[in-house]
Amino acid sequence: MKRIEKYSLGMGDRFAHQGRAQLQAVVQAQKRGIQITPVWNKSNREHLIVKSEPASVRAEADAAVSSLGWSGPYHVDADHINLGNVDRFIAASDFYTIDVADYTGKPAEETEIAKFVEEAQKYKGRLFISGLAAPLEIDSSLLEGAARKFLWAMQEAGRIYRHIEALKGDDFIAEVSVDETDTPQTPAELLLILAMLAREKVPCQTIAPKFTGRFNKGVDYVGDLARFEKEFDEDLCVVRYAVQEFGLPETLKLSVHSGSDKFSLYPIIHRLLEKQGAGVHVKTAGTTWLEEVIGLAESGGEGLRIAQEIYVTAHGRFDELVKPYATVVDIDPARLPSGSEVKGWDSARYCAALRHDLSAPEYNSHFRQLLHVSFKVAAEMGDRYIEALEKHEAIIARNVTANLFDRHILPLFQ
Repeated sequence: MKRIEKYSLGMGDRFAHQGRAQLQAVVQAQKRGIQITPVWNKSNREHLIVKSEPASVRAEADAAVSSLGWSGPYHVDADHINLGNVDRFIAASDFYTIDVADYTGKPAEETEIAKFVEEAQKYKGRLFISGLAAPLEIDSSLLEGAARKFLWAMQEAGRIYRHIEALKGDDFIAEVSVDETDTPQTPAELLLILAMLAREKVPCQTIAPKFTGRFNKGVDYVGDLARFEKEFDEDLCVVRYAVQEFGLPETLKLSVHSGSDKFSLYPIIHRLLEKQGAGVHVKTAGTTWLEEVIGLAESGGEGLRIAQEIYVTAHGRFDELVKPYATVVDIDPARLPSGSEVKGWDSARYCAALRHDLSAPEYNSHFRQLLHVSFKVAAEMGDRYIEALEKHEAIIARNVTANLFDRHILPLFQ
């Protein structure tokens, strides 16, 4: 089985032009003694929107690695796949994020539920796990509730895993994503989810639970930091216990989805990883697409006009663009600048509104979130947008690398 390394960083790139700039940030980290494995990821939805193929992600990663002489491991992630779309990723990917959100809450067969509950009786009562301040309290109601909510979904994860395995052998990394559910999982529920995966013989190496609080796209965490810290710490303990108890891979670690720009969480995550000697996968660090727009705006002239046009168009198509991401954005339309206002901005004003610098008075999280979900507009520009990326590559690359290294890698891992 292919093994995931201790620290890994997901790097999304909608338009497949920033692979070298992204990897440059990892190279800089390596020079500081920080060992991180880059993972290029792109979802099926993103491929459909920009009309690309999974092979383009592999080609981008391979080209970046060759260009910079990277000799370390790297991976290409088929992000949020299911049985309906996984086949198109088989040749290009060696990391699969198995997304079972659509199956969570769908009850398994009654006989299967009863069987799992019976098998899990040994965990009833007060379960003491090393590192936890208090034992997990697991009663019959929790056991049956978890089985009804998650067992079918984990069985589906098993079906997807075995389908990939039949086509690729075991030369891939499996992640299971349960983060897109209605409520956060408790540590006890996470334990039972891992038990279900072990039962399905899914050797997952990263597990993405839903954490407390809001993980909106491209902006900082919104929620109770103390509660998150307690929850993350407990989940690390549960993962360590599950490896020993269920025979899951010793490389198993937590995955933080929508991890980009969660600046207030990075010191907490860093501290807890150090405390427990644990690894982590940050699913998508650095909003590369937004750094492209910042770079275009910063370049002035036609680049700025393209950046302005993207926003003006997005503002006029607000409902269409936001709807697919409604659960992971919080945008108040009243706090968005008008299209005519943005048309009058110079480069500095546009960049200040978009760049995620909380100390800048012009920064506008609503503006930023709308642009985050508006890459479809750039895709519709076709060659005009791609030619602008290539023309202003140096400015864009500087922004991409600095954002990933300074704002994400150093706070998380140094």
